[in-house]
Amino acid sequence: MEEAGFDEKLQEALGLLFEQFWILRTEEPAAYQLVREREKSLKRYLSEKFGFDLIVHQHFIKLEKIPVDPKAWMGIQDFQTPQDYAVFCCGLAFTERRSVDEQFLLSDLTEDIQDMYPGDLPLDWTNYQHRKSLVRAMKKLVELRIMKTVDGDIDMFANDQEQEVLYEVTVYARYFMRSYPDDLFRYQTIREILDSEWQRHTADARRKRVYRKLLFSPPAVYRENDNDQDFDYIRKYRNRLRDDLEQHTSFQLEIYKNCALLAMTERKQRYTLFPDQKAIMNVALHFQDYLREHREHYSINAMGEIRITNNEFTQLIDIVKSQYGHGWSKKYREMTYTAIALELLQLYKEWELADVEDDTGMLVLKPAIARMTGHYPKDYLMEVNQHD
Repeated sequence: MEEAGFDEKLQEALGLLFEQFWILRTEEPAAYQLVREREKSLKRYLSEKFGFDLIVHQHFIKLEKIPVDPKAWMGIQDFQTPQDYAVFCCGLAFTERRSVDEQFLLSDLTEDIQDMYPGDLPLDWTNYQHRKSLVRAMKKLVELRIMKTVDGDIDMFANDQEQEVLYEVTVYARYFMRSYPDDLFRYQTIREILDSEWQRHTADARRKRVYRKLLFSPPAVYRENDNDQDFDYIRKYRNRLRDDLEQHTSFQLEIYKNCALLAMTERKQRYTLFPDQKAIMNVALHFQDYLREHREHYSINAMGEIRITNNEFTQLIDIVKSQYGHGWSKKYREMTYTAIALELLQLYKEWELADVEDDTGMLVLKPAIARMTGHYPKDYLMEVNQHD
């Protein structure tokens, strides 16, 4: 029997749905059953708060997560070029026309993909880069269980276009793509597709936008201007939002002047969090600690941002390395501070903690940087001092 308040199973089920593309019954029977047990409550909550559709199928469960604004990290990270996506979509179209459990050869698929490919220049399988693009697309189709490999190795195709692989269509092939309110050919831009999503959410659209932003904006939702209505909503209903999110998720809501974020007091393996376990995170947290301790030396604008030049950023890394670098991994102890600055900036851009202005080239450090800092334990510092 479900409790009226906190429901641990509901919270766990929501976490699975938020983090995974879908839950396949044959591969994760326990997770599938967990969601089924809370299906009614989950559908009600996800529809009311997010405007999301929860699809419960006899073979899988899928939460259709549609962002307010698409971000680079939401794409398929294994893909390297737009061509990869085009080949992937052609592969989807190929499998959708096949019966479940129907087998086919790679050569059949490559021929169809060539015919369907929408690029200005045709695909040429004698071109190594085109073959590599196909390999990346096919690997992702197999990883997502849209099709499965029966015999052969797709990697061999990268070096030899005559290599064959035998595939089989799975039951999931027809359910990867979500349905749209209108024929896709009627849309001219990505923005039109995103805007069409809100045509069915005229009621409580602001609340649903805010919930989507909070749960799917890593690591924070920033106040964009003085008239940011979404951020005003967060501040106005902060207590209601905090109580609801803490009841239904593992997160705690923190709200500051220029940003709002969800924090977790105890790391849980299923979530993608900042900081993660990569060694560069130690560099990031120490840089952020130094920046916070010396913030009086920098001009902070009305949005809580600090603007610095590339040279200033690189010089800061040099200072931080000299003060904290003794405890970093061997890679970063031996790396030049210039190389560290390049890697750290890339990390910050991926996590939306920094941006680069197109017109000036200035680095804009976001306010959430000040929330996440790292320190060495006192006993470690004592050992370092004694050694020195």
